[in-house]
Amino acid sequence: MRFPLRLRCAHLFISLSAMLIPIVLAPPASAASLPDFTDLIERNQAAVVNISIERKRQSGRNFPEGFDIPELPPDSPFNDFFRRFFQDQGNMQGYGSTAFGSGFIISEDGYIISNHHVIRDAGDVIVRLSDRREYDAEIVGSDERSDIALLKIEAQGLPTVRIGTDYDLRVGEWVLAIGSPFGFHYSATAGIVSAKSRSLQGENYVPFIQTDVAINPGNSGGPLFNLQGEVIGVNAQIYSRTGSFMGLSFAIPIGVAMDVVRQLREKGRVSRGWLGVHVQDLTRELAESFGMEKPKGALVARVLDGPARKGGVLTGDIILAFNGQEIERSSDLPPVVGLTRVGEEVDVDILRDGEEITLTVKLGELPEDDMQQSSGKREADIDRFGITVRDLSEEELTAEDGPGHGVVVTEVEDGIGRQAGLRSGDVIKTFKNEKITSAVDFKRIVSELESGKAVSMLVHRNGDPVFLALRPE
Repeated sequence: MRFPLRLRCAHLFISLSAMLIPIVLAPPASAASLPDFTDLIERNQAAVVNISIERKRQSGRNFPEGFDIPELPPDSPFNDFFRRFFQDQGNMQGYGSTAFGSGFIISEDGYIISNHHVIRDAGDVIVRLSDRREYDAEIVGSDERSDIALLKIEAQGLPTVRIGTDYDLRVGEWVLAIGSPFGFHYSATAGIVSAKSRSLQGENYVPFIQTDVAINPGNSGGPLFNLQGEVIGVNAQIYSRTGSFMGLSFAIPIGVAMDVVRQLREKGRVSRGWLGVHVQDLTRELAESFGMEKPKGALVARVLDGPARKGGVLTGDIILAFNGQEIERSSDLPPVVGLTRVGEEVDVDILRDGEEITLTVKLGELPEDDMQQSSGKREADIDRFGITVRDLSEEELTAEDGPGHGVVVTEVEDGIGRQAGLRSGDVIKTFKNEKITSAVDFKRIVSELESGKAVSMLVHRNGDPVFLALRPE
């Protein structure tokens, strides 16, 4: 049976419409793949805490230097007033402004992770839970280099977070932060991992996780979660020209944080592995000069008096791998070394004269003052001589007519150094017949000197060598 043409067209239109309606009404594929964070927040919100700190204020220093209580007649009625006023100013424990931050509970008996910069110079530390309970917190310990602090409150049966791992974290993965930005408690923000192993200026020992999660003042110390509800980082820093979020946030990997926590609980301090080298990145031209197809590794610009020198590392070596972990850039090396246990013997793969060789190095402990970092020149005050010295810059080290090694005198005050003839700008190359390689090396040698016994030092001044004699008091 044949239908009229008009009826057949109408039937075709209805059929096509039925096919197109589901396509038009269906949500975009990207919308269907967006994560739902509601369950994650509900499970973990109670384990996130708000931290408020009363900063310590220096007391008894509000008067001009040398100012004393006025001398008044013994029977003056003002004697009692001045005595009480000045004693109160000198003895009271003052507090300045209140600061806020975040943290998260890692054990049912009250251990909490936050940032070092949150509790720095803290007087009273108050921890507030999501159910409005408040506790006075004890600072178990903190580590400035990693910016991790460990707190303890006296409580039992507390909700805790699940600790994950950052090793298998992937760029582009969804992450979520919970914290108290600007004092708005338990705010949740989400984003993706933008990059891994970021090295920030002045932060050599933390391979930061970069995200685009909105982080603002007050979020510091809060947790960064993956979609499985595991903590994979501690929110710590932002990059901003305004002081507020601009799309670049940085979190401390949870592996770094938990290693610091373990050491703080076990011994109250954090020790890090130390190799004793200054390294720099390889440019394309430098890589070509070393016979490499592409830039890779960390170029050793200087070998300090430490484990690397004892292990046979030389200036000009290119470190390709450390303890089995490949080194792509110079910034990759400090975090890997720092996380290695002190005293451990590790294999260091290097490229020397076009040949790959493996050295075994026994790591030392990173000095407390961190003067031997590879991030630039370091200074040391030599109070015993009344001088200040600094490391040589790379330009000074490699200059054709440069001193090659030593420390630069930057300040000379009244004291033994000036009496011996030292001037600002002098380069001390040897002291007591010992070769000087760094400011911390020089400070160590000076601290071991015997009083009253004259010692010689070779000084590089305006391109000429000069010997000076110095007698320590």
